[in-house]
Amino acid sequence: METNKLRWCFRLKKGLKIILPNERLARLYLNEAKSSLKRAEKNFKDKDLLWTTIVIYYADYYSLYAFLQRIGIKCENHSCSILAVEFILGKDKTNIINEHKAKRIDAQYYIKIDKENQVSRMLQESKNFVAMFDETISNMDKNHLEKYRTKIKRELKN
Repeated sequence: METNKLRWCFRLKKGLKIILPNERLARLYLNEAKSSLKRAEKNFKDKDLLWTTIVIYYADYYSLYAFLQRIGIKCENHSCSILAVEFILGKDKTNIINEHKAKRIDAQYYIKIDKENQVSRMLQESKNFVAMFDETISNMDKNHLEKYRTKIKRELKN
């Protein structure tokens, strides 16, 4: 990952900002992620693959953003939020959301919607993605919190 992109995200007006960690807000975002998953399941049962695809991405995003809030990072730019988590946790933790983001863009702006079995797979991937961040946040102790915050602060100083 290019650290220049990360630094650019910190310079954006509504980009990455280091704030105080907020466990309460992290829980609210996780709840929104879980609620979005339920909405995606309903949309899928109703055969609305367009909105299933869109809501799947937002379930992913809310869980990822919950992690950022938990460690004290605010951001109003989705790409920068994803980039920050990639920097902190590794690219393997953001592969799914990046795939789902591309699918959401295709569905929302170009009406290119995957087949039912592909959307079903996305829904399962999203459930796993949300669960992974729920577990990461639930198991986070003070040492993890400081490690994550130090990693990103150190990168800003370089």
